[in-house]
Amino acid sequence: MIKLSGVVITFNEEKKIAKCIQSLINVVDEIVIVDSLSTDSTKVICEQYDVTFIEQKFLGYIEQKNFALHQATYNHVVSLDADESLSKTLQESIINLKTNWVHDGYYSKRLNYFCGQWIKHTTWYPDKKLRVFDKTKAEWKGLNPHDSVNLHDANGKTGFLKGDILHETYQSYSEFNKRVELFSTISAKANFDLGKKAPIYKILINPTWAFIQSYFIKLGFLDGLNGLIISIQTANIRFLKYIKLRELIKNKK
Repeated sequence: MIKLSGVVITFNEEKKIAKCIQSLINVVDEIVIVDSLSTDSTKVICEQYDVTFIEQKFLGYIEQKNFALHQATYNHVVSLDADESLSKTLQESIINLKTNWVHDGYYSKRLNYFCGQWIKHTTWYPDKKLRVFDKTKAEWKGLNPHDSVNLHDANGKTGFLKGDILHETYQSYSEFNKRVELFSTISAKANFDLGKKAPIYKILINPTWAFIQSYFIKLGFLDGLNGLIISIQTANIRFLKYIKLRELIKNKK
């Protein structure tokens, strides 16, 4: 039987971290929390449980998550964000893996809770995530703030687990607006550092396609007003990313 490490990064997550930890307790053999110097009660809450609590200045989303992986005792890990938890079905699926691990990593669906509603359409669902994996064969990659777990071997074997990662996102539209502004700024900076451009055709086409895909192709209209808001903001974050990137390029000259 293999042993599992639960790995979570945190920053001011006093409202959500307990639920995350509680969903891992009966699933993994250790829980490692890497905290970015929280100023709320996150540390106090975490220390009420049997966890390894490590404080580390924030290195960037991808860098912080890879740092956290390296703190895990065991190679087989369950990696979550602090605002995520495992559904009962997913907990059972992961426990069964302990005696039947055959792949390099395992995907599961992520179900997002947004402003009082579980979102079952738009590009938010099924939001397939690779979060259970052998850390010797995978790591966090991507472009901040859009990180994902990638296998070292593009031909590595993956499986799919029953159950959902339950993701508690934004509790208000104003909170969502602030995060769109933040993420678009981080994304623009990351693209700027890579020397990417922001031609006008991308400003026009990419946001438009993002809305069409989310609202119509992915049936976002079935989620009512929140489906519309998510689809609009999905387009907006791409629009903001490109115009902020153009601004960075202009200011460099």
